[in-house]
Amino acid sequence: MKNLIKIENLSYSYENISDDGNVTYTNALNNINMEINEGEFVAILGHNGSGKSTLAKLLNAQILPTKGDIYYEDMNTKDEDNIWQIRELSSMVFQNPDNQMVATTVEEDVAFGPENLQVENPELRERVDRALELVSMSEFKKKAPYELSGGQKQRVSIAGVIAMMSKCIVLDEPTAMLDPTGRKDVVGIVNTLNKQYKKTIVYITHYMEEAVNADRIIVMNKGEIAMTGTPREIFGNVEKMKKLGLDVPQVTDLYYELSKEGIQIDKVPLTIDEMMDAI
Repeated sequence: MKNLIKIENLSYSYENISDDGNVTYTNALNNINMEINEGEFVAILGHNGSGKSTLAKLLNAQILPTKGDIYYEDMNTKDEDNIWQIRELSSMVFQNPDNQMVATTVEEDVAFGPENLQVENPELRERVDRALELVSMSEFKKKAPYELSGGQKQRVSIAGVIAMMSKCIVLDEPTAMLDPTGRKDVVGIVNTLNKQYKKTIVYITHYMEEAVNADRIIVMNKGEIAMTGTPREIFGNVEKMKKLGLDVPQVTDLYYELSKEGIQIDKVPLTIDEMMDAI
């Protein structure tokens, strides 16, 4: 696989200024090293304050490293001359879709990103129509965003990054504000983008079940990488996950409890279907 993102000795500190003018720093990330390959699906897990959302902003060059470097295809995010090329390579979907709604109609909102990349008609029209079709929102293209449900708004946000034709899509807890149906829909779209359209996915979530289809999981804790491995490797290590204050998928937890009672299952199940097959 071709390497798309390389992170070297990455640290980030937030500056805090008190009422009396004293400056202190909060260390959010500490000496992070990782590589993400083109077409890979990487899920990033961690409790609140672990640094995962800070990492998402750094990946999208919204903020720049305090120390260390992030490279996209050998372009350093610290180099201002690279910013537009990097943001063309990598798009971001936020937790709250309302933060990305900027236009009066759905189709105008989806067109906003590629327009800023100076994509012109008829290609712009084709990109918008294709993206809306992929997320099953074509019939809503003339609607105002405020008329949509939370799940529909998030679909539109994803359509906007699809229309930009980015190689990499960074999603920062995109289902946190959605109901179970909306979460399922968004996860299905993300899996389609990765498996069928070969998009590189960096998926930040606190829902363990959403990470089971990832190629690799990175677990963050206190600004550092605590664990890395396949979903089966990570979730199979139930005790360590619990020590980090994190859950595992319910079926994996059931497997763990059964194993403590002497009931052996050949492999760690990640889904209900896998558990049923094993039983």
